[in-house]
Amino acid sequence: MQKNDKWDIDITPRRKWYELRLKEVYSYRDLIWLLVKRSFSAQYKQTVLGPLWFIINPLISSFISTLVFGNIAGIESDGVPYFLFYLCGYTLWNYFSTCVNQTSTTFTTNANIMGKVYFPRLTMPISSVIFSALNMIIIFFLSIIAMIVYRIQGFEIHTTAMIWIIPLLMLQTAVLGLGVGIIISSLTTKYRDLTILVGFGIQLWMYITPVVYPMTAVKGSLKTIILLNPMSAVIQNYKYALLGIGTFEPLYWLISVIMTGVLFLLGVLLFNNVEQTFMDTV
Repeated sequence: MQKNDKWDIDITPRRKWYELRLKEVYSYRDLIWLLVKRSFSAQYKQTVLGPLWFIINPLISSFISTLVFGNIAGIESDGVPYFLFYLCGYTLWNYFSTCVNQTSTTFTTNANIMGKVYFPRLTMPISSVIFSALNMIIIFFLSIIAMIVYRIQGFEIHTTAMIWIIPLLMLQTAVLGLGVGIIISSLTTKYRDLTILVGFGIQLWMYITPVVYPMTAVKGSLKTIILLNPMSAVIQNYKYALLGIGTFEPLYWLISVIMTGVLFLLGVLLFNNVEQTFMDTV
């Protein structure tokens, strides 16, 4: 080997646990898109309805919530038709919960691949987040269609000037879901019990987030506690921007953004630390 030889790939010794190397992840963006395509094919291969499930699932969930929480339980919806209220509530919440569920099993479900070839391990949870975004975007457009239909029927539904924050809320949901998911995936390499608790924990998390009820129905100190949940301000501000209901929460949104950044950074650092030795424990 000559001193002036240049290599396309430079394999270095184990890096320090606090090195992020996000530039390396970006260089593998083609792999990320291939993993997204793989997820799409794997999920809808040999299904009768195929991608139509993207539409059917949120419609069924919103219909059942309308029946149970709206008609039977009589929970308020701030004057918005129940179906539209729940459809909008599930837009970001389903995205968040899907991101957490899929990324939380990154190490355990992909151990065979990771043990054979090198690539930045963070590409796998990122691809899951991007794939899940397809469902969120479809639900969002279904919400727009539902809004138009209800307005034609005479319902007063007004978006606000804050509608421009919706892409920011979607991005924050992706980062938060990725952060929480990779924290859990890092811990499940040693503590498999967490895998069982994730689904149950997400369900409990939903009930302290204003998904199926409006924040106007929550009073006193309980309202403050709920808004300290990082997803609460996201859901509340989303409903305010799109449907014009409730109030805009700038302070709690700022707290939510800070918590999102901390959880994401903690998740990446923990993920990088675990990926160096996870094959010994998985």
